[in-house]
Amino acid sequence: MQNSDHIDKKQKMSEQKETNDTLFKPVGELAEEATHNDDQGLRKTGAEDAQGNPVQEVDSLCMRCHKTGVTRLLLTTIPYFKEIVLMSFSCPHCGFKNSEVQPASEIQEKGVKYMLKIENAEDFNRQVVKSNYCTCKFVELDIEIPPQRGQLITPEGLLTEMIDNLKMDQPDRKTLQPEVYQKIEDLIAKIQKYINCEEGTLPLTLILDDPSGNSWIEYVPGEPQHKWSCTYYPRTPAQNVQLGLISEDEVAQRELEIKKQKELAAQKLVEHKHQVEEGTVTENPISHSINDGSEIENFENEVETFRATCSGCYAPCETHMKLVNIPHFKDVVIMSTVCDHCGFKSNEVKTGGEIPPHGTKITLYCDQPEDLARDILKSETCGMTIPELNLDLTPGTLGGRFTTIEGLLSQVRDELHSRVYTQTSDSMAPETKARWNTFFDNLDKAIEGHTKFTINMIDPLSASYIQNVYAPDPDPNMTIVEYPRTKEENDELGLNDMKTENYEQA
Repeated sequence: MQNSDHIDKKQKMSEQKETNDTLFKPVGELAEEATHNDDQGLRKTGAEDAQGNPVQEVDSLCMRCHKTGVTRLLLTTIPYFKEIVLMSFSCPHCGFKNSEVQPASEIQEKGVKYMLKIENAEDFNRQVVKSNYCTCKFVELDIEIPPQRGQLITPEGLLTEMIDNLKMDQPDRKTLQPEVYQKIEDLIAKIQKYINCEEGTLPLTLILDDPSGNSWIEYVPGEPQHKWSCTYYPRTPAQNVQLGLISEDEVAQRELEIKKQKELAAQKLVEHKHQVEEGTVTENPISHSINDGSEIENFENEVETFRATCSGCYAPCETHMKLVNIPHFKDVVIMSTVCDHCGFKSNEVKTGGEIPPHGTKITLYCDQPEDLARDILKSETCGMTIPELNLDLTPGTLGGRFTTIEGLLSQVRDELHSRVYTQTSDSMAPETKARWNTFFDNLDKAIEGHTKFTINMIDPLSASYIQNVYAPDPDPNMTIVEYPRTKEENDELGLNDMKTENYEQA
């Protein structure tokens, strides 16, 4: 039954791909079809965007005066949204206008959260792509915009639109609710001060949270680490229901199955304990091990398999886990999850052991091509900078990775080139594009071993590592310094609220 579902899913994906190919055809074919599709009401306007995509229009019903207006459609591609449909409606009778952005690309495997620190007037003009599932929050203003229609806008546009909406009913409030009227007037004045960048207002933090993964905030290469960040996260069952990926009944049924599985696992644990006490040892009832074929038979050389739940489709799947010991460091856990139902894949690297009392700063000067072959473990809490390459990775970027220095640099290059440069190069300013090309050229030289550079890694949990090829002797090109964590770092890691002793007491 599972194989049949998998085959059906492949067929549906193939049909969906054919549909997308039909929808997003070359400009010439699209324009030609628009000429002949008079039965659908589509007409060519003669206008095009910068990429040559034609603007089409169709008669539509105005929802305000119920007369006939005109909707203009543009099928185009913009950063991180891939294929989208821009729609603009106008009514010549009552003057009503409306514009929307509808995503034509598929929902991503994970949700996404973007953060932008607005520190000057230029930051207010950054491009923002907001899908109809996206929540926008201005932290310092304590304002949250719930999911609405999709938009291609700027941070200034979001605040200006908010002011317009607040002003809409102010004349009525002034008479009926004078206290509410004054509070809203104070809020509008406060927002306007931030838009005008008055002294004492900035910085302002903008956060986009989109479970569909189809929103975006423009990134400027070479900017400080604290200004922009992007974090991907697995969706919750409620978010999957919101996106229409699964139904509430399927979630309830799956939660019931999980509850039964936990009860069955608990019962097997009790039976297993009784068997051990009686002297009969059996295989662990919860997991099974797959030996990796090495000569030494111990836990380090076995792959543990556990039952899990797919974060993409909420179907049952398996998670494989292997414990690996890094010499002169500590044990790390490599985890891999693959869902046969939807094809979702996830790889993680976690460090084992207790939380150390101090953080660690690791500095390595790579002056030989052989240094690129060193093993490197970058945890999720680790930030990494390479000044010579203008590379600055915030904690959480790329997740946990256990690879070589060459492999890590290659992954950074592939991610930036595919997710940022390729999607935005057509709309980049010439000087910005030149900076990106210089950055990739320098990164390629470092990957090929033609340039010298310094890796700086700061990990507040001391969970990152670079191989010492001179071990157990010290490495002349590497320094490792322990430092006390700051209060802010402990807050971000949740350590200040953690209670390990007398936790049962109030």
